[in-house]
Amino acid sequence: MKTLFSIHWVLIASLWYFGSGVLHDIFVIKNHKGIYDRELLRLLMDGHVLIVSGVILFVCYLMMLSKIQCGITIAIIIAIGMLIYCLMIFPFLKSYVTMAISIMVIIVGIRAFPTFPSIWDIMQKYK
Repeated sequence: MKTLFSIHWVLIASLWYFGSGVLHDIFVIKNHKGIYDRELLRLLMDGHVLIVSGVILFVCYLMMLSKIQCGITIAIIIAIGMLIYCLMIFPFLKSYVTMAISIMVIIVGIRAFPTFPSIWDIMQKYK
């Protein structure tokens, strides 16, 4: 059970979001005909949202490996944002895997939060 809910889900989500974003942008650019316009910009922004989310989650993963509690909080916020994003595009694209991975990041984050040292306790030493 401990392995199922490990913080490595954050790394998995990071790689999945980043890879999906890069692939999305490649296919958008490959299939776009014509000049640079609003539609192309909108489609590229979708891919960039995924890429940036993946990069931020990777940083969160590194923070979690160092037992920095803020990494969990940021990872949960990113995962909730990704769930909202997936629900917004659901009529056009059923992103079941992305939603499942995001839910796992939220669950893992909630379960890991109490096991990490509080940032406020750490900061009291440096007051």
